[in-house]
Amino acid sequence: MLYVIQCEDKPGALQVRLDNRPAHVEYIKQFNLMAAGPTLADDGETMNGSVIIIDLPDQSAVDDFMANDPYAKAGLFSNATSRPWKSVIWNAPSE
Repeated sequence: MLYVIQCEDKPGALQVRLDNRPAHVEYIKQFNLMAAGPTLADDGETMNGSVIIIDLPDQSAVDDFMANDPYAKAGLFSNATSRPWKSVIWNAPSE
């Protein structure tokens, strides 16, 4: 089942994000990701959160995924939510 995970960074935690980014990226690459990336501040550059669309069997697996993310372990997030998600239109831009 697909889930969308949305996380907001704690204010002033950019350095925590930067310090843990390599471990976070390696961790999430182990899973069946549909999309993943940081949300950005109004300047269009400063990372301030995360959005992940992931295929996992159930909510328990999502909870485990979220708890073991190096960002979560480092205390980066002020808020993190997950919800089942249904893809209706998928038109991913190429980079």
